[in-house]
Amino acid sequence: MEIEKLLSHVDHTLLKPVSTWEQICELCDDAISFNTASVCVPPCYVKRIHDTYKDRLKICTVIGFPLGYCTAEVKVYETKQAVLEGADEIDMVINICEVKNGNFDLVKEEIEAVREACKGHILKVIIETCYLTEDEKIKLCKIVTEAGADHIKTSTGFGTGGATHEDVKLFKENIGEGVKIKAAGGITTLEDMEQYLSEGCDRIGTSRAVGILKNKA
Repeated sequence: MEIEKLLSHVDHTLLKPVSTWEQICELCDDAISFNTASVCVPPCYVKRIHDTYKDRLKICTVIGFPLGYCTAEVKVYETKQAVLEGADEIDMVINICEVKNGNFDLVKEEIEAVREACKGHILKVIIETCYLTEDEKIKLCKIVTEAGADHIKTSTGFGTGGATHEDVKLFKENIGEGVKIKAAGGITTLEDMEQYLSEGCDRIGTSRAVGILKNKA
């Protein structure tokens, strides 16, 4: 796959809790130079990026991140604020506690509420596969589909595991028409990225892609 095409599927990511504005600017400059799909950044930087870069890049931010167990009302408020401040895409973490409680209706209602709060913007739903059984993953594929999300996403990158090829295959077999797949967490090489895309992913979340290319230059 051509490097330019690969990078057009990458959410160029920096979500470390010690991320500085200088590092965020480097991330954004690289995203513009390499034409990545977006930058994925902490919510506290959304407005500053939008004010600085205007429409030169797409801004993705995270909601309920990384643990997912804040209330639905908090996630909705976070989402509305992020959109108001300039976010183009929302990556939300589901309430994994409610998954483990078997309260799938509540999980669906929460996703629907966030979907409504970011109407007109891309919504990706992080289910954090490392904590889930296969049956739970299958149920969540159906819930994410029914709730109207644009993507189902494997991982935050802050859990005990990241994306796997087995999970991407499982997603592809169980999501509904129109739902895309984002793989994230532990994806460190261009070969990994290309393989995930060939397996049906539409987006790759990684902090490594641009760095690899810059080091090769």
